[in-house]
Amino acid sequence: MEGLITKSTGSLYLVRCNNGRVVNCTIKGSFRLKGIVATNPLAVGDRVEFEFEGEENKGIIHSLLERKNYMIRKAVNLSKQSHIIAANIDMAYLIVSMAMPRTSTGFIDRFLVTAEAYRIPVTIVFNKKDLYNEEALELQQDIMDIYRNIGYKCISISALNADDVNLIKDLMQHRINLFSGHSGVGKTTLLNAVHPDLNQKTAAISKAHSKGKHTTTFAELFEVNTDTFIVDTPGIRDFGMYDIKKEEIGHYFPEMLRVLNGCRFNNCLHENEPDCAVKKAVETGQIHLSRYKNYLSILDGEDLYK
Repeated sequence: MEGLITKSTGSLYLVRCNNGRVVNCTIKGSFRLKGIVATNPLAVGDRVEFEFEGEENKGIIHSLLERKNYMIRKAVNLSKQSHIIAANIDMAYLIVSMAMPRTSTGFIDRFLVTAEAYRIPVTIVFNKKDLYNEEALELQQDIMDIYRNIGYKCISISALNADDVNLIKDLMQHRINLFSGHSGVGKTTLLNAVHPDLNQKTAAISKAHSKGKHTTTFAELFEVNTDTFIVDTPGIRDFGMYDIKKEEIGHYFPEMLRVLNGCRFNNCLHENEPDCAVKKAVETGQIHLSRYKNYLSILDGEDLYK
């Protein structure tokens, strides 16, 4: 039997068959993924083959069908391993906010670099516009301009505004959509507004720390309609990048990729090398300084996710 993994809780998986039936599955003891050292060999969004075993609604997964992409990050406290967030994603929505909590451009850029590396298109959703004063709205506009100029789709919304929610709904049709972001940015509130039947729990922002409380424990895939799905993920407080070589990082900054052929050296890391087209583009404003600084932070392996 073939099916789609809709929920992963460590060793147990919910698999949705093509006829809509949901089966509780485990994996064969010898199941491994070639080339990937991960805490979870399978993830929501994966299509798998399984066999029924024993009880009517239980099965064993024996093979993974080919993935078109996946979102991955460094496993927490296990730097040599990865955690696959979700697979076969048509669009990732990175939910960010300018306050309580504020999403840094460093976090945004790490997410975008990973998405570029694994061929996942991203829409950046700036939430909570109804809560901002004029200064915060100006800051949001400045940051949106940075990413729009690169080519990313940016949307300013309030998850409490029906028109804004309908805009997101329209964009999501006929796709597997990943929702991700810091805890507390309103991701679950937006998910509930998009699909009220899900009735996901929400939690108040921790005022003491300006950070959200985790309200989602495991990634889960929900069916909105016949061919539209949402992957809801646990709130991410940091985003450790995994298995991207230093010399490749610049390739995943689209504005750097456009100019790096102008560098004198093919292996230029755009730090101290002479005749570097990327550094020249930073000086002329073609590449925004914040993006270049975040590139250097990633290059140096600095794990800064504030």
